[in-house]
Amino acid sequence: MGKDKCNCPPPAPVWLTTFSDLNNLLTTMFIALFSMATISPGKFQQAASSLASAFNGQPMGVLVGGKTISEEPLITSNPGVKENLLKIQMDENFKGMITIEETDRGTIIHIKDYAFFETGSAQLTKKAKELLYLISTIILEHTSNDIEVYGYTDERPVLSTSIYPSNWHLSNARAASVAYFITGELKDRRLVELVGQIKSGQFDINYFYEPTRFFPIGRGDADILKEMDELKVANDNLRDILSLDFQKGSMTAQELKDKLASIDKEYESAKEKLREDYRRVDLLILRQRVR
Repeated sequence: MGKDKCNCPPPAPVWLTTFSDLNNLLTTMFIALFSMATISPGKFQQAASSLASAFNGQPMGVLVGGKTISEEPLITSNPGVKENLLKIQMDENFKGMITIEETDRGTIIHIKDYAFFETGSAQLTKKAKELLYLISTIILEHTSNDIEVYGYTDERPVLSTSIYPSNWHLSNARAASVAYFITGELKDRRLVELVGQIKSGQFDINYFYEPTRFFPIGRGDADILKEMDELKVANDNLRDILSLDFQKGSMTAQELKDKLASIDKEYESAKEKLREDYRRVDLLILRQRVR
């Protein structure tokens, strides 16, 4: 009886084996190259956002009718950044000095303390530099967002001996001092602390501490003057009410005098508290604009 004829498919061409080996070698080589490469966090974030928009059915670009720019929130979308900032906020050494606020433009970090700047000066204190170090290493090295730095003063005019012609000049100098400290002294400190990562290409310090990320803005005394006016109106209203009560015979002259002295004392205390609140710097981390 004859053998059955084999219906097996013909063997693969000899060249296919060589081609398969070549593909494996090329894949291995590209994986090795990728593993040695340094990824730019900003570019990676842009690429990731673009892919996410495409897969979500939101094409980007004017030619296809989509949005040309999408804005990603900073802290709410980065739990690690938010968690580390909250740790600083709860630290006993900085209790009450930091508040975090989410706005339409981005995340504002209010940094305030009576010792943040020398009186009438734009010179940062040692404590201010310590706090800026903790905050800046988080928001700079884990995001690629631009940052607006706001400087303030209280309502009292600058001294005649001051190098600053006005509170506006002083507030601008304070905002610039913060940006200058971060991109200069702080950057130099991180160069030493991260020397291993920098030399190995794992960390690009020039990318994160790029001066063009910062926009110093001086607010002068405009904001505090508005709040001072509101305090004065409230104080004047209380004085008017007390005067009317006295005219109606509801209190004696001595009682009126004592109550007026009391509300005036509270008024002066409220003004001093407001001045302390404006010895501060605000950092507005703008929402990431991804094209």
